[in-house]
Amino acid sequence: MIEMVISQRRRSLGGFEVGRVLPFAQRRMVGPFIFFDHLGPLDMQAGLPRSVDVRPHPHIGLSTVTYLFAGEIMHRDSVGSEQAIHPAEINWMTAGSGVTHSERFERARREGDHVHGLQAWVALPKESEEISASFHHYTGTDLPVWQENGTSARLLAGEAFGAKAKVATLSPLFYIHWTLAQGTTIALPDEYSERAAYVAAGRVTIEGRSFGVGEMILFSAGSAASLTAEEPSLVMGLGGEPLGERFLFWNFVSSSKARLEQAKADWRAGRMKLPDLDHDEFIPLPEEPSPAPNPMS
Repeated sequence: MIEMVISQRRRSLGGFEVGRVLPFAQRRMVGPFIFFDHLGPLDMQAGLPRSVDVRPHPHIGLSTVTYLFAGEIMHRDSVGSEQAIHPAEINWMTAGSGVTHSERFERARREGDHVHGLQAWVALPKESEEISASFHHYTGTDLPVWQENGTSARLLAGEAFGAKAKVATLSPLFYIHWTLAQGTTIALPDEYSERAAYVAAGRVTIEGRSFGVGEMILFSAGSAASLTAEEPSLVMGLGGEPLGERFLFWNFVSSSKARLEQAKADWRAGRMKLPDLDHDEFIPLPEEPSPAPNPMS
């Protein structure tokens, strides 16, 4: 059942750390998911410096997917959006031919906050890599919820178990948040060729092996894929159909190396518009060789 296990690597952002899971040297993508970061849980004190924020920066060729278990993050982008995200909601921004945005911990700065969440990037199909940028916020009935045998599930994107989220996706995928009571068992959908489970809290058992927070378990294609909670747990299910090779530099994703070079040149030369409501600073293009992508970006 188990093809591979990927453990998060800790990455410092100055004011806090995140756990990076994807991309991984031996497995860069799971379906269209090409980036996966785990933020927190962490307690932020009122009055924290602005240096903990993610300043305006660019993307091409992907959709960013932000989801919180706790706390608040303020999103602003170059298509005019200003949208705080809270638990049980999805911020889905499609970069396409190019977008810029910022993520700021404004509530934490004002009054303190407990923040816990995830950000993923979903690569776009080759024919959609240059579509116009867009942003959508989803909540409530946009994200189907069901309960069964001590488990609660929320479908964040795609289709699974006969349910379909209202999130506008461009390739076959699924993204699920499970809350599991101790001793409960779940199965991942079997209609996708690439599937993984990520333990965001608690501990689970798969084929007699125990896995804890920060571990992503990839399941073999065509096999049954199930797990049992050893204790109360939060588990993310994700996957879909592969899109083919993608190249990545910093916050840019593309099927073309030449397109990455163009994106670098555009950002370096100031040809990418900054967010309408957050344009007084930005993150410069990093020096080569390529660093890891900015988390929560």
